[in-house]
Amino acid sequence: MLPGPEDFAAAVHALRRGEPVAFPTETVYGLGADALSEPAVARVFELKGRPANNPLIVHVATADAARDLSTSWDSRAQALARAFWPGPLSIVVPRSRLIPPIVTAGSPNVAFRCPDHPAALALLTAFAGPLVGPSANRSGGVSPTTSAHVREAFPHLLVLEGGPSARGIESTVVSLAGTRPRVLRPGVISAAQLAEVLGAPVDASNVAPAASAPGAASAEPLPSPGLLASHYAPAAPVLLLSAADIHADPARLAHAVVIHHTPLALPASTQSIRLPASADRYAARLYAALREADSARPSAILIERPTPASPDTHIWLAILDRLERAAAPRP
Repeated sequence: MLPGPEDFAAAVHALRRGEPVAFPTETVYGLGADALSEPAVARVFELKGRPANNPLIVHVATADAARDLSTSWDSRAQALARAFWPGPLSIVVPRSRLIPPIVTAGSPNVAFRCPDHPAALALLTAFAGPLVGPSANRSGGVSPTTSAHVREAFPHLLVLEGGPSARGIESTVVSLAGTRPRVLRPGVISAAQLAEVLGAPVDASNVAPAASAPGAASAEPLPSPGLLASHYAPAAPVLLLSAADIHADPARLAHAVVIHHTPLALPASTQSIRLPASADRYAARLYAALREADSARPSAILIERPTPASPDTHIWLAILDRLERAAAPRP
């Protein structure tokens, strides 16, 4: 059910005052602010505790809006937007001077996305401008896929209700700013799908390398969101293990929560969360499962490592990207 006209009016009023607003998308809930206002964007960084070198994605209602904010929106960008927008694809192109440098962490390039959610599109249309929209949670934590998740982090924030996020993991990010298209962050849209539309290879050989070792500081802008070594992390330590390794330490099981997608013979005293075996449904449930596990305040969250399998190998790889970052050593 879409928010009512009064909800959109209140959200637009807040945005025009420079205040952030949370809104639903098909991937995760975003923390929206006027993408053309440096003070409004700075407030998003402040609320999230987001590193200044971690760029934001700019959400637009149409490809024309992205073209107007870029110095090079070429036929490749237009083809990808035509094929995948609205949808979970962010397209990196050179930014125009209308985009404040704070949005891109000082990079000359900016990522645009048109979200596939009626409430997000209605908000963008009502606001009549672009919005930044990083995940509406504290930086480095588990992304929110319901309005309740947003309110856990920001109880006083205006949140547009949009139901659970259908996709559940963040968008694929593809850069067109270099000589060859390159996937910077994996998602449910694969490099092969992008290449089919472009009629040319898309580099996915080094998708989303870890940005830095824990605790390392760098002023260099990251090429995409989602590249921090530790990310998507609950409060409890996360261990990504095979089914055999999960069973190997009975003492650890007594105080842990196990997240798994295949049948596991676990002790009756062990709390477990069974996720779907299909990649798209697993992705949609992942962040909610991490939050549920964390709410039990376990000594650790043990996650059965998924094994990428055709025909959804690229989605499993995107899931593994999130899980490996959730399990990475914390800063």
